[in-house]
Amino acid sequence: MKRELGIARCGLACCLCSENEHCAGCSSDECPDKGWCENRKCSILKNLGHCYNCKEDCKKGLLSKVKPYGFTLFVKRYGEEFLLDCLERNEKNGIVYHREGINGDYDDFDDVEKLIEYIKTGHR
Repeated sequence: MKRELGIARCGLACCLCSENEHCAGCSSDECPDKGWCENRKCSILKNLGHCYNCKEDCKKGLLSKVKPYGFTLFVKRYGEEFLLDCLERNEKNGIVYHREGINGDYDDFDDVEKLIEYIKTGHR
């Protein structure tokens, strides 16, 4: 885990992403997704560092998916440091963020509250 990379604007975990060696992050002008990422554009327009800093309960762009929305809600409730602590612990215990591309253990949820509980406990 590259904890210093933290969490993306939309809630995805840059710190665990398999692409992080080739990515300067969504706050960078070098972001390869800057042309299409609705969450990046919106948070920059609102002068926010992350979607979790916004008071709206938004499900635009990547927040329409359970994982980024769940990670964003987690940070709104408990803070980014606690999310990073949980992700680090979970990774050490064998929970995989990415498996064969973008699917991993956090992707199998259709209920955001169950995902949040899984992040906190590491147990289904």
